[in-house]
Amino acid sequence: MPVPLYEAKAEFFRMLGHPVRIRVLELLQDGPKPVRDLLAAVEIEPSNLAQQLAVLRRSGIVTASRTGSTVVYELAGGDVAELLAAARRILSDLLAVRQGVLDRLRATEPAQ
Repeated sequence: MPVPLYEAKAEFFRMLGHPVRIRVLELLQDGPKPVRDLLAAVEIEPSNLAQQLAVLRRSGIVTASRTGSTVVYELAGGDVAELLAAARRILSDLLAVRQGVLDRLRATEPAQ
């Protein structure tokens, strides 16, 4: 029985739902990066990064290639960068609305 599209989408977003994975995807927007560069930028244990990269690789959202002992990761397609940009815009809009509400609340606080 095929998985309903909404369930597949939910699983996709769960896969993205880790800060290290998001950070790696952001770093890869600028082009392919060797693991050593990702490790320096993300600043986590190598085994933790390896786990997160494996999740991204299994999902098909990144690809890996090896040259000698160097493994280089890159985004599998441009849609990932577009998704991250859309998430940034949505988050920015949400935070702007919240900031506006907070500003109005502060403006109406009684003087002490």
